[in-house]
Amino acid sequence: MTTTPTRTVPPYRSALHPARAGFGRLLRAEWAKFWTVRAWLLVLAIAAVVTVVICQVGASGSSVGGGPAIVLGPGGEVVHDSFRFTHRALTGDGTVTARVTGLKDASGKGLGPWTKGGIIVKSSLKPGSPYAAVMVTPGHGVRMQWNFTQDKAGPSSDLAKAPQWLRLKRLGEKLTGYASVDGQKWTRLGEVGVGGLGRTVQVGLFLAAPDHQIVHRSFGGTSEVAGSGQATGTFDHLTLQGESTDSTWSATDVGAPPPNGPNSRPGTTTVAPTGAYSLTGQGDIAPDENSPDMLQMSFQGVFIGLLFMATLGTLFVTTEYKRGLIRTTFTATPSRLKVLAAKATVIGVITFTTGLLATAIGFTLAQKTLRSNGFKPPEFPDLSLLQNPALRAVVGSAVLLSLVAVLALALGVVLRSSAGTIATVVVLVILPQILSFAFPLPAAQWLLRVTPAAAFAIQQGVTYYPQVQHNCLPESGCYPLTPYHGLTVLVAYTAAALLLAAWTVRRRDA
Repeated sequence: MTTTPTRTVPPYRSALHPARAGFGRLLRAEWAKFWTVRAWLLVLAIAAVVTVVICQVGASGSSVGGGPAIVLGPGGEVVHDSFRFTHRALTGDGTVTARVTGLKDASGKGLGPWTKGGIIVKSSLKPGSPYAAVMVTPGHGVRMQWNFTQDKAGPSSDLAKAPQWLRLKRLGEKLTGYASVDGQKWTRLGEVGVGGLGRTVQVGLFLAAPDHQIVHRSFGGTSEVAGSGQATGTFDHLTLQGESTDSTWSATDVGAPPPNGPNSRPGTTTVAPTGAYSLTGQGDIAPDENSPDMLQMSFQGVFIGLLFMATLGTLFVTTEYKRGLIRTTFTATPSRLKVLAAKATVIGVITFTTGLLATAIGFTLAQKTLRSNGFKPPEFPDLSLLQNPALRAVVGSAVLLSLVAVLALALGVVLRSSAGTIATVVVLVILPQILSFAFPLPAAQWLLRVTPAAAFAIQQGVTYYPQVQHNCLPESGCYPLTPYHGLTVLVAYTAAALLLAAWTVRRRDA
């Protein structure tokens, strides 16, 4: 009996590279799939138009009236520069030393944590001119500050227990600050370069007491109680080493309001027979953070536009589940993770490109409208589309829209329900914004830290400085995180949703 040998047929192997050619084919397929569904194109067009229109409408409803004269610092930023100054002219290099013996409230409303008493070297008596100062504060210890935006912490200080010695040494445009508890052993606070001082400067004692608000936030609303705007500082052992054209110390209210104005509270300087000085004054030496955020006001349409982007990301995947077409897709491409990656890439690129175009146009038109409504330089500087912070806000807003679409797609894979997915995105991204207006302040700020709504911080144009007390209220457009940190929160949520979708799609039948 003759037997026929059995032949083994090798399995078929595609000549295409499984990673490159396969994924490229998937991208082309998903790209073509998107552009052949007219309803999706309609949603995309509506998202772009609505974003631009709402940006313009929001800008049209914003206006600014006349206010007090603004002061610009050396860097062109709007600043506060008003304080009580006991001073002499110093020509060339020199050193000023004094001891701060006390700070107390002069208005009966409570001493502010950033009340400042110390010594200062200032280019001139003109508000906004360059300076460097060493000071004692009730709530933040000893500080060295210069040119309004710069701040450096020194040792802690409690004037109720011990006076604090301060010293500033000038060598050209370099100023070095020192602090001491006994006037013998000195701690070097730092050396800074201050340009534009000139050969002759004004040096001496200063006292500034900024107005501050104590905010009480509850479910019933927000209330603010005005804090002290006037304080008294006591000093002694005031000495000046160096060439001076003045034989005596003079007293000036730098940047004071008009003498007969409604907010006028002239400062005072008294000198005791012992040589101790007492200065009473108001005002602040710091950046001005109270101006409206002209950058953020140009992106109000993004909040509405993301609803359409979330809908688009949801429909891009749930439609296939609803009609059973996802089985065909998985049959053609068994690697489900590649399918998920291709869908996320396509929807991400499309929504980012559309969002970038819409936010760029919306920002440009909104800026023109705001200018016509009174938001003009120098208080509101020109914001160029291709320069920070405008470029960061425009691109960041487009990234925000894209990430929301990808987040919706990933949740759509998990939930397989259009309505459920869109509702989940609204709860995660939009609801925290609404609730933050009603919740007590700590809870409201917590919401805007840990939810995807934190990403709206990418649109902030106001810089918040740690040496300025401010109440970060959601209704004023303030976010507790920095722009990039806020956007990172949304990135983390989107990445987590994609990982959950990948795990789900591998374990679940189509």
